[in-house]
Amino acid sequence: MEFEELKSMTVLPAQREDITLTTDDGLLLVGELALPSSGKVSATLITLHPLPTHGGFMDSHVFRKAAWRLPYLADMAVLRFNTRGTTSPRGTSDGAFDEGVGEAADVRAAVAYAVAQGLPNRWLVGWSFGTELALMHGVDLDVEGAVLLSPPLRRAKPEDLKAWAASGKPVTALVPELDDFLRPDEAKKRFMPLSGLNLIPVEGAKHLWVGEKYVRIVLDAITQRVAPDRSPLPDRVPSEDVA
Repeated sequence: MEFEELKSMTVLPAQREDITLTTDDGLLLVGELALPSSGKVSATLITLHPLPTHGGFMDSHVFRKAAWRLPYLADMAVLRFNTRGTTSPRGTSDGAFDEGVGEAADVRAAVAYAVAQGLPNRWLVGWSFGTELALMHGVDLDVEGAVLLSPPLRRAKPEDLKAWAASGKPVTALVPELDDFLRPDEAKKRFMPLSGLNLIPVEGAKHLWVGEKYVRIVLDAITQRVAPDRSPLPDRVPSEDVA
């Protein structure tokens, strides 16, 4: 059997379907659910994208590649969606950007959808603005914990961090060495209210995790947190499975 190394645009087999989430304030949010073809789900990632006013959406590259790879490589379900007022090739979600306030209903809708679908081992995975949504609005939801990518800590408050600490739910933060907003040393100080945080500095990385090397680091770290028996992820797959 011939094997091929994973590349930035590699798409691996999965069951992918367009979905629509309905918020409790009456908005329709467009999204996609990628499921493992095996039918066995090791973990469920509920992804919360970067700031939509600065180009963030459900197709932001780390989340797009998670949906392309992790259902096959780690039997994970990956739920992506556009928060209110956000546009991507999938479409535009109802409503308008609300600085992370009204988006609380968006996070609730995504988790409720995953619960209703019977998807197990649910984790919030936020990136940049998405980490703020996870920290501010996710602690009381039916999830196991959270993984934070490039957290800026601009909107989340110390009381949000304390609430996560009190919940006992695990939180992992991947902080780029060269981040534009919050670097590892400062992150250690700012995150002090969240006792028990697993903070992982990533040497050489920047806020947007550009480059295949850093995408692999992120996806491996997520897998290690939510489905450790599936880590480390392979970097080569059978050629017949590469789209």
